[in-house]
Amino acid sequence: MKLDSKFFDRLRVKPDASRLMRDACPTCEWPACAEPGLYPAPKGRGQEGAYHRFCLEHVRQYNKSYNYFAGMPDEDVVKHQKDDCTGHRPTWFVGVNSAARNRAARNGERRNGFAYRFTTHDPFGLFGAKSAATPHQHSEPARPLRRAERKCLRQLNLEDSATKAEVKARFKDLVKRHHPDRNGGDRRSEDKLREVIQAYNYLRQAGLA
Repeated sequence: MKLDSKFFDRLRVKPDASRLMRDACPTCEWPACAEPGLYPAPKGRGQEGAYHRFCLEHVRQYNKSYNYFAGMPDEDVVKHQKDDCTGHRPTWFVGVNSAARNRAARNGERRNGFAYRFTTHDPFGLFGAKSAATPHQHSEPARPLRRAERKCLRQLNLEDSATKAEVKARFKDLVKRHHPDRNGGDRRSEDKLREVIQAYNYLRQAGLA
């Protein structure tokens, strides 16, 4: 082929992949090894984030003998493994947190030499008595009773305005009155007792007992 041929400029020589890799990567740090160091290997405890560079053969040898806890006393190894469970973050038992203790101390109640006071804001009366924080708030009117609820109250001989305490007291009284042991095993008494129990269970599920 002539040197001035129009095809001469289109010739391309395939690059040497191994040479390019060797030039782009650092040399293996293993003594007397000239292969490219393609594989990182941790340098050890106290040098977290720092890595050696080895070729494949030598990184395998390095990993076989690598020991993160080399030279560390057994007590320190156990403590380190325990701290791994919490990501080496500080922990404390419930009630020992100084920030929570100081915050509670500002509320006024005294416990173990510290002052604590815990208050609960309950504007809707979900936890019994109305919260002291809302003494002037009026309670909402009770919802209208359903037909089945009225029927259960009638089976217990109660009016619509019966309180939870009245429902429980009447239930206990009727159970004692209609128990088969009190009526000589009378089947009619057993049927009435069954109706009373079913009515009370329904009222309890409805939040009326």
